[in-house]
Amino acid sequence: MWKERDCYKRQVSVSEAQHQNLLGEFRKYLLVGGLPDAVNTYMETHNIVRVREVQESIRNLYKEDAAKYEKESSKKLLIRRIYDMIVSQMENKKKRIVAKDIRNKKGDRFEWYVEEFEYLISSGIALDVHAISNPKYPLSESVHKNLLKLYLNDVGMLTGRLYEYNIVPVMKDERSINLGSVYESVVAQELKAHGHDLFYYDNTKKGEVDYLVNNVAGMTVLPIEVKSGKDFTSHKALDKFMADKEYNIPSGIVLDNEREVYTKDNVTYMPIYYIMCIERAEIPKGDCIF
Repeated sequence: MWKERDCYKRQVSVSEAQHQNLLGEFRKYLLVGGLPDAVNTYMETHNIVRVREVQESIRNLYKEDAAKYEKESSKKLLIRRIYDMIVSQMENKKKRIVAKDIRNKKGDRFEWYVEEFEYLISSGIALDVHAISNPKYPLSESVHKNLLKLYLNDVGMLTGRLYEYNIVPVMKDERSINLGSVYESVVAQELKAHGHDLFYYDNTKKGEVDYLVNNVAGMTVLPIEVKSGKDFTSHKALDKFMADKEYNIPSGIVLDNEREVYTKDNVTYMPIYYIMCIERAEIPKGDCIF
């Protein structure tokens, strides 16, 4: 029986039994996250209340560290305010931090808060995803500095804020609960852990694609769409994005809840847990001679 990583590389589906097991473990991960203290507490107790207590203590430590970072009280409050906004912005369509919302003042500009954003990102508390409207490899050359999404650094911290002690929305995949922001967060976390810089596509006419990453091996751009519901084959923005001949995008990925892996119109559909396999191109061993 092939291991999951082999299945990913071969673009084939795991068995139904493997799929149910992996999906179950993935959902547990959404609740617990990957912070060592939270993981250890879960392994010792299997008690979500204890896990949430650990996550809340970590959240408080983040806030204390922010207070130490800035001596000016206004700065302290602004860092905390932006941190707290990350979760609330997840439910918005654009999921972006908007400058005027930080102090609820019209006319505020993004560049006024560069230090606050830099603290949250450089400390590892938040993950930054930058907007791209004209995708060219390498993506860092086409960044819109003022269009920024922030995600929490750990998906367990997010579900703790969203659902507290209620594990049903995640474990039972309730239809009435939209897990889109949770899935997007765990994908950001995994891509970052695998060495990817994070970008998303934002175009007024064509729409928005969840993630773009550099395909180093092919020196192209790889779009990734994240779907938590049953309508995973509906992705108008991704279709328009890939249809633009100027972009020259050879392939795309849709991550969903289904078991089957297949490719249609250059889009490969695969289960959400395969995100753990999307590595950067491996660095060749030995010297590179040219």
